[in-house]
Amino acid sequence: MFAVASIIPAAGQTTAATAAQKPSAAPAAVPAKVAVIAFQAAVSQTNEFQRAFADLQKKYDPRRQQLKTLSDEVDTLTKQLQDQGAQMNEDVRMSKTRTLDEKKKQLDRDTQDAQSDFQSDMQQLFSNEAAKVGALMTDYAGKQGFTLVLDEGDQQSATVLYAVPSIDITKAVIEAYNEKSGVPAPPAQGDAGGQPGVDAPQPQPAATH
Repeated sequence: MFAVASIIPAAGQTTAATAAQKPSAAPAAVPAKVAVIAFQAAVSQTNEFQRAFADLQKKYDPRRQQLKTLSDEVDTLTKQLQDQGAQMNEDVRMSKTRTLDEKKKQLDRDTQDAQSDFQSDMQQLFSNEAAKVGALMTDYAGKQGFTLVLDEGDQQSATVLYAVPSIDITKAVIEAYNEKSGVPAPPAQGDAGGQPGVDAPQPQPAATH
């Protein structure tokens, strides 16, 4: 904003002096071309991410099985004490009760450790993939002439309340990334996240995109 003195000539100033003080014309505004993307979905639906996620699930399969075995032991001991506890002598009952308590504590510790490790690996996987997808998205948006890309999948800030489907570049970015990575689509399979012991976290988009 210009000060009043800079645009209103004082009494006696010449026309030439007034012209010399006149500010230069502002540059022409660039027409806005906006796109939206569900960034987290774009990252998690790439073939490369899905393949890496399947490998991560396989990595934790042995720990899932260990947790399931320990959980079964807890259930068995619990049932024994409930059904036969009254017939057991005190020493046996106390011994089984202590064993049950120890196994419950171990199960809780092992489950928490497995979940923490899995979430850490998952966040690292997502962060690495998001950085690469973000770079491709930036290049794609520039080549398509977009001046602004909004994340419609960001539920925390909720910046996009409505957008016409024609400006949604989520699918286009996924397809472009799959083509660039050369990773084929993974084979269809059942829900791997339903196995007991380790729950998949909700990864957050990387801040670099």
